[in-house]
Amino acid sequence: MSGVQPPQLVASDVDGTLLDGTDRVSPRTRAAIEAVRARGVPFVLVTGRPPRWIAPVVDQLGFAPMAVCANGAVLYDPATDEVVSAQLLPVELLREVADVAERLLPGCGLAAERVGRSAHDDATPQFVAAPGYVHAWLNPDDVEVEDHLVLAEPAVKLLVRHPEMTSGSMAAALRVELDGLVDLTWSTDNGLVELAAPGVTKASGLSAVAHTLAVPASHVVAFGDMPNDVPMLRWAGLGVAMGNAHPDALAVADEVAPPNTQDGVAQVLERWWS
Repeated sequence: MSGVQPPQLVASDVDGTLLDGTDRVSPRTRAAIEAVRARGVPFVLVTGRPPRWIAPVVDQLGFAPMAVCANGAVLYDPATDEVVSAQLLPVELLREVADVAERLLPGCGLAAERVGRSAHDDATPQFVAAPGYVHAWLNPDDVEVEDHLVLAEPAVKLLVRHPEMTSGSMAAALRVELDGLVDLTWSTDNGLVELAAPGVTKASGLSAVAHTLAVPASHVVAFGDMPNDVPMLRWAGLGVAMGNAHPDALAVADEVAPPNTQDGVAQVLERWWS
């Protein structure tokens, strides 16, 4: 996509990209997105977050865009609170992958992200973790279950946590045996890797949304900052990494924007819409 030609679809990661250093959508960024929408151009969230963590972003944006959640495994419509589709890891594969993780990364903890029909489906425990699982973020909303129950139902993501390792080193170790079996990525370097069904990435999820809107990849601009954004940045006609991005994202980007703390997304969008 030409840097002069306006995109026909705008897609953005959330944390470290759309949100600033205080986890807010800044007034400038919100205004830039409003200008995009005023021209009839779709705006899509593409995030590692589960559907239940989308509402705070929607509240700040002031509208409910389609959301590609769980690194592409879930398409969620916050306007109707409907999980449109989900790509699942079957139980057999979960168990196989967990065995490999526990053998290659002694002392790691396991958790599973599940999804129901809506963001807060009471019939489906959304996030289950084994006893002793050390969370990578504050205020976790998990349900602690016995080890075997973590793997007892299909999941959109299996999370492997090792607080004494970096996510990159964990991924390198696991790829020796898991490459091709699952899709492996990470969104923080704080000792956490995220595993999805093979072929499930932010690119696959965004591609599905773009297809329904009849927008080709060549007319999409996508913003991101971490390794889980790499497939999306490669897929989009214009892949934009933030100035604060991980080296893997910077390496594949067509363009590098200012960091999220300097309204990088807004600064790029304002080239076309203001």
